[in-house]
Amino acid sequence: MVWSTWGTPEELTRFEEFNEDFMERHPDITVELQPVASYSDYHSKLLAQLTSGTAPDVFYIGDDMLGQFVDADVLLPLRDLMESDESRTQPDDFFPGLFGVAERDGEYYAAPNDSNPDVLWYDKRALEAAGITEDPAELAANGEWTTEKYLEMNDKLAEAGLIGSMFWNYWATHYSWISAQGGTAYDDSGEFVGNADPATVDAVETLGEYFQDGTFVVADTMPEGAGADSEFVTHGAGFFVQGRYTIGTLESAGVEGDYDIVRWPTPDGAEAPTGVAASYLAINGRTEATDAAFTFWTEFLSAEGQTFRLQGGGNAVPSITGADDVVLQDGYPAHAQTFLDMRDIGFANHPAEARVPGLSSDISALFLELYQGKSEAQTTLDAVADLVAEKSGE
Repeated sequence: MVWSTWGTPEELTRFEEFNEDFMERHPDITVELQPVASYSDYHSKLLAQLTSGTAPDVFYIGDDMLGQFVDADVLLPLRDLMESDESRTQPDDFFPGLFGVAERDGEYYAAPNDSNPDVLWYDKRALEAAGITEDPAELAANGEWTTEKYLEMNDKLAEAGLIGSMFWNYWATHYSWISAQGGTAYDDSGEFVGNADPATVDAVETLGEYFQDGTFVVADTMPEGAGADSEFVTHGAGFFVQGRYTIGTLESAGVEGDYDIVRWPTPDGAEAPTGVAASYLAINGRTEATDAAFTFWTEFLSAEGQTFRLQGGGNAVPSITGADDVVLQDGYPAHAQTFLDMRDIGFANHPAEARVPGLSSDISALFLELYQGKSEAQTTLDAVADLVAEKSGE
């Protein structure tokens, strides 16, 4: 059985270790990993392999590409297998908000390998330098982590000559902000309605203003040599919105003791659903090794499999029940439970958007124009609505 993914050298080493452990338990199955070094090249290669009939039996798919694969009907339907006696990954074992476009018409075509809620990492030293004495995580624990309090901290950071917050420009940033502020981007039917929702328009207007005056910074556009990671580990920014993988960056710089995490702020200080990044594992619809492929698939995604892959400073959060100890076992960051709480109520990219190739990146380009002061909130949201309707064929 052959499987394929992208990954860092450290991740690929862990995957090879999983392969060896799996084959010890299943001596009748030989597993071969075919890694692809570049994420940007991965999906085009996989699509070509699927077309030519040479694709791996099992493979990763990114959340920005999954819809294209599902709609191409090249993936093995999984519900019956997941509900079988051989399964170690029942559908209900996963957190439902993470399936996203992997589920279509009651059928599952992939499942999340693991997840990464976009938390607000914050630098206690930077906050202190800006004269901020309140701790965001403590405010959140008391239901007092409000949008007003968060923006007030960002204003103080800017006044002190520091970056307030750094964000990556992708779907989870704009939709997390909209959701946290009580807005609605897509309705239940999959129609983009954010441009007609006053709460969404107000939220995006505030977001745009803070980017335009430089208090918020788009991490993607920061200059080489002074990128987001560098700024954060040298105490140049108060907040950096990222996933659990940030632990490795902070530990490498030897500054992890200065940082903690908090959920997104809301108008009333209560928690709200926000975006969770994920990659997915699927089975080739034309595999000739269905039994072996599913055995590998279900064990890789099981609580035991995710624990094996994520323990010891792993860079993600489990997507399945029963593996949460890997996030809490090292006691870092201090409020690591926040990762789990945000995952539990979080959401993957909206299926109506995720299933259209290139749509999310085109929408992010429209938001970048807003952040750069080339557009206004209402104009941006109207353009997004028009783009969604055009690309969805509605």
